[in-house]
Amino acid sequence: MALTDTPQANRLHIAFYGRMNVGKSSLINLLTDQPTALVSNTAGTTTDPVIKSMEIFPLGPVALIDTAGFDDTGELGNLRVTKTKELLKKTDLAILVVSPENIDNLAIEKEWIKRFNTLKIPYLLVLNKCYHSTDSEDRAIEFLTRNLGNVVVKISALNKLNKIKLLQEIIKIAPQDFEASVLSSDLYSSGDYVVLVVPQDIQAPKGRLILPQVQVIRDILDNGATPLLTKPENLESLLSNLKTQPQLVITDSQMFDFCEKILPKNMPLTSFSVIFSRAKGDFETFIKGAKTIPNLKPSDKILIAEACTHAPLDEDIGRVKIPRMLKNKLGIIKFDIATGLTFPQNLNDYALIIHCGGCMFTRRQLMSRISEAKEASVSITNYGLAIAEILGILDRATKPFHINTLD
Repeated sequence: MALTDTPQANRLHIAFYGRMNVGKSSLINLLTDQPTALVSNTAGTTTDPVIKSMEIFPLGPVALIDTAGFDDTGELGNLRVTKTKELLKKTDLAILVVSPENIDNLAIEKEWIKRFNTLKIPYLLVLNKCYHSTDSEDRAIEFLTRNLGNVVVKISALNKLNKIKLLQEIIKIAPQDFEASVLSSDLYSSGDYVVLVVPQDIQAPKGRLILPQVQVIRDILDNGATPLLTKPENLESLLSNLKTQPQLVITDSQMFDFCEKILPKNMPLTSFSVIFSRAKGDFETFIKGAKTIPNLKPSDKILIAEACTHAPLDEDIGRVKIPRMLKNKLGIIKFDIATGLTFPQNLNDYALIIHCGGCMFTRRQLMSRISEAKEASVSITNYGLAIAEILGILDRATKPFHINTLD
């Protein structure tokens, strides 16, 4: 990804579903005007999801996802179908592609529409391989509408028929709230100073800032405030040289304790992780989850969940620091780690799930995990809120959001 690209997690995810060889890959190539997805007359050409980023006006940046056919068979085929099902958790809008030869038996399509409806995913039906405007194709459209009950776009990826119509329907049904509209702009006013405490330790990527820091900086600039970046060791010097008190201090969560001791009690303080817990997830649910931490028992098991995958680092915040803090405070020693798309199907073994900020996830992905936790009656929170609670400053860390967590 280029430095100027919109992060994939901030793009509207449009996934193409359907049987093998209905033309999902060809449709993506049609929309992108590029040979993005491998196309072949051989059924089952697409084995793993293929993602292509593009812009669709006025939606903005989107990610088009090509999936394996959901009627694939055999041992490998079943694994591909499982991957396709997993993609539902990150799908903001689904395109269900049907071929004319399949309209006499739509049982499997109906099953997938039930999945879309259960997960509240808006979807669009596409009848592909319509090479001529014929009565039989019109009857197929009528049949699909009657049996699947949705708008149907007749298209030919080969002849580029109705490409504009497909884009118009995508724009029409696209969800407008796939990402939270507010990241940090309601925490300060135009013209304010916002201090960002950015440690450059072994966990910091070489030569660049991490994604949450970059996104918050851009958000501050877009909203007319002035971001002031500093390493922790220079924080006191920066504050003493400012003629105007900053409206807000945002820190890396692992520096909460350091900043809380330095900053005046009346100076608003929060963290990048706490900001993302609201933008990506369910803020109130996360806060409630954090408040369960004092009631944990030494025998309880905790799930640490990370949206990205990376090689374990010394003093890793999720795998080392948070477990150590919980062990020192409550004696808890049982932890499981889930990374990337991996997430346990059975959550009942856990007393609490502590999730990362989710900057690499879409909001739908993170909300899906929150829903799974709720269904299992398991509390869930995120790194920043958990650390704030352990340190006894949860109320201060959430006060800039006009939320008082004290009962």
